[in-house]
Amino acid sequence: MSAGEAGLWDFALRLYGASGISEACLLLQEESGVDVPVLLFAAWLSARNRVLTDAELRRVDERIKGWRKDVVQPLRAVRRRLKDGPYPAPSEETEALRNGVKAIELQSEKIELAVLEAEENSRHGKEAGEEDASLNLWRVLCYYRGSAPDESARQALAVVKAGLQVLS
Repeated sequence: MSAGEAGLWDFALRLYGASGISEACLLLQEESGVDVPVLLFAAWLSARNRVLTDAELRRVDERIKGWRKDVVQPLRAVRRRLKDGPYPAPSEETEALRNGVKAIELQSEKIELAVLEAEENSRHGKEAGEEDASLNLWRVLCYYRGSAPDESARQALAVVKAGLQVLS
């Protein structure tokens, strides 16, 4: 099964697990505000030679932004906070709690990816030439960043794009 034929969850796991991809995605999340599941969705569409237009990106983001804001981001904040405190964290007991929150956070992102996959399956997007579909990642970065990407963001995006090409 090629990367483009895999379901979004399986594709996302493979891409995110590839060398350097998780670090690049987290940098884009931290420095540019990118929603990593949406970035992985855009990569999946690229692998399937499907274009994610600006209008479609806005539509899918509007669809999942409440989930991201009210569920995913608060879980992430709790997980991160437990890494260094508050007292009694960090400890063996709080590390177990942190790992549980991490698992729930991952499950919340899996749900987000399922919504995104359903959106793609319900739309009748057009296939495009390789160059057009390759712009999906750039569109996502510019959308969330709200301005032209700096060199760090461009380099991180290049890592993701290279990982996508390896999977294809």
